[in-house]
Amino acid sequence: MAMSGGGGRFSGRRRHRPASEINVTPLVDVMLVLLIIFMVTAPMMTSGVNVDLPKTSASPVNTDSKPITVSLRSDGNLFLGDEPVTAEELVDRLKKAANNDSTRRIFVRADAKIDYGQVMRVMGQITTGGFSHVALLAQQPPSGP
Repeated sequence: MAMSGGGGRFSGRRRHRPASEINVTPLVDVMLVLLIIFMVTAPMMTSGVNVDLPKTSASPVNTDSKPITVSLRSDGNLFLGDEPVTAEELVDRLKKAANNDSTRRIFVRADAKIDYGQVMRVMGQITTGGFSHVALLAQQPPSGP
């Protein structure tokens, strides 16, 4: 038996072809590593300035009741909800709306162009009236283009 040049026993029968399926194991490994990296770094990116916040033993804010909204327009007009109110009758009307519950949440909304001192006067008047849960509202910036 003479052998022809270039081969052994299997010459000419089958050629080695590249595999046509995709190996997804390395892709899954890379994606899991990226997921872990983003899960670890995302909380670090949320706060821009590190602040050591004070600890408190205060009870959480009562979320059962609807907050009362006090609005201050740029022309100086005060509103309790949708009704106009004067600065002198603000506390009395707030107590009536809150049923004399001093722990009721009060949100203060003010026009962006109004003097900061006017907003602080209204908030001071509300806290002097006995209300302890007073907060400022701001409009969230639009997200996306």
